[in-house]
Amino acid sequence: MKKIQKSDIQTPRIVSEPNDLTLTVRKPKRLVIVGMVAILLIIVLTGLFFAKGFFVAAIVNGSPISRLSVITDLEKQGGKQTLEGIITQKLIDTELAKQNITLTKEEVDEQIKQIEAQVTSQGGTLKDALAQQNMTEEKLREQITVQKKLEKLLADKVTVSDAEIDAYIKENKTSPPKDVKIEDYRKQLSDQLKQQKFQTEAQKWVTDLKTNAKIKYFVNY
Repeated sequence: MKKIQKSDIQTPRIVSEPNDLTLTVRKPKRLVIVGMVAILLIIVLTGLFFAKGFFVAAIVNGSPISRLSVITDLEKQGGKQTLEGIITQKLIDTELAKQNITLTKEEVDEQIKQIEAQVTSQGGTLKDALAQQNMTEEKLREQITVQKKLEKLLADKVTVSDAEIDAYIKENKTSPPKDVKIEDYRKQLSDQLKQQKFQTEAQKWVTDLKTNAKIKYFVNY
């Protein structure tokens, strides 16, 4: 029997095995990553397709007009006025909340009814009147809410006395129409004078509010 020499024993090649194993494991990982990227790309492209209106305002003969360019032009035309309006509204809302001035839905509804009755008496409808002003009923309610709250806040500054009504009649040499009672006429004058006072006091209140506010502008129009 041949004696087995130590040199005849072949040592198994294990050095290459880890490399083979590594290659075997990496391939699936790469495929998974590529697949995930492809899926994300499809999702993004799909989102851009359905949301193209957020980025593109119009396409003229194949040339797109971005919404950003439209917004930029609008800002140039009325950006300052719009920004000041938003700032003023924010200041008013904040201050009215601090003063705890509240208004019920019924109070707003009553004012809506009065406006609607006035429009109807002139042969129109509230819906058409709002459309002509490019306004919704929701926006009208917001405006009424702010005005009514301001009227409550400034109530003590817009009172009208009988002496003021008499002075107005004397100064303007007015008299009630034949079909209007003197009491009703004086009530109309009182409401008119109150509205004039309210406009003056409200404007002063808003001006003082903006003067005392800390406003930092980051865009100059």
